[in-house]
Amino acid sequence: METLVRPLLSRIRPGLGRLGLLAAAGAVIALTASDAEAARRRAANFDGTWNVVFATRGGNCSPTYNAPFAVQGRRVASAGGGKVTGGITGGGNVAVRISVGASVATGRGRLAGNTGSGTWSGLIQGDRCHGVWQATRS
Repeated sequence: METLVRPLLSRIRPGLGRLGLLAAAGAVIALTASDAEAARRRAANFDGTWNVVFATRGGNCSPTYNAPFAVQGRRVASAGGGKVTGGITGGGNVAVRISVGASVATGRGRLAGNTGSGTWSGLIQGDRCHGVWQATRS
């Protein structure tokens, strides 16, 4: 924030005093608000239903699982069975926790455009497993 304020303050003409400081403060607040709005819009770029395919790479679990996820703003939720909680950043980094009955898994990765990928690990029906996931927006 200081890097934004200092150049603005250096442009204030002597004699403007408090009015100049208020103008500089207003400019900083406007920049901060526009940054927050831009981040909200970037997060909204991922809104929709995502079809996710989980592939097991280790452990005694089924080779693949499919699940639909719903993204709205910065939240990720289930769009089908089970409970999904998680979030997504404006840049597309995503982290989720999935639970179905006694099975629990966590996943991390990244969405970009209409696709995404990442890794997952968890305890699935009593077996420790891990793998990768691929997602496409429907």
